[in-house]
Amino acid sequence: MDPSIKLIFSGLAIIITFIAFVPYIHSILSGHTKPHVFSWVIWGTTTVIVFFAQIEAKGGMGAWPIGVSGAITMVIAILAFIKRSDISITKTDWLFFIAALTSLPFWYFSSDPFWAVVLLTCVDLLGFGPTIRKAYKYPYKENCPFFILFIARNTFSILALEHYSITTVLFPLSVSAACLGLLTLVYYRRKVVSA
Repeated sequence: MDPSIKLIFSGLAIIITFIAFVPYIHSILSGHTKPHVFSWVIWGTTTVIVFFAQIEAKGGMGAWPIGVSGAITMVIAILAFIKRSDISITKTDWLFFIAALTSLPFWYFSSDPFWAVVLLTCVDLLGFGPTIRKAYKYPYKENCPFFILFIARNTFSILALEHYSITTVLFPLSVSAACLGLLTLVYYRRKVVSA
């Protein structure tokens, strides 16, 4: 595919990232959305590490939206903590976080970002656990348009990749699937709760 088309896809993914995050951040600041702090710490950590792994695996400009997302995700974790959102941290949450950090030695000793991405993708998906728990109990406290935009962002990010491999595609594809699953749960629980 023409590199200029890939650049457009990458740009669209970055724009969608900002479109998704700005209202979400506003929603946090106004107190409407109460994100689970540790989910966002886990997601931020995994996303930043995956960004570097994608760069090493020659993902090129398709990795840029992941890097932007990782930085903003860490900001959301900080905001969630400052605003005293859902700061309950379980032993399982700590396990997810420690697992995310163990990806670095895997990468270092194998000299291959593939294993780090596989581990981080698993950890990131497990990081959905606290949010799924919260969304099940309080389905109206999640911002659904945010997760819809994330699916679109990841689609454009995949299209913008300069090199396709499991290392470069696994993370954005898996996160899109998890967002779709979360949306399905939220819409189902909203129907049940309002019935």
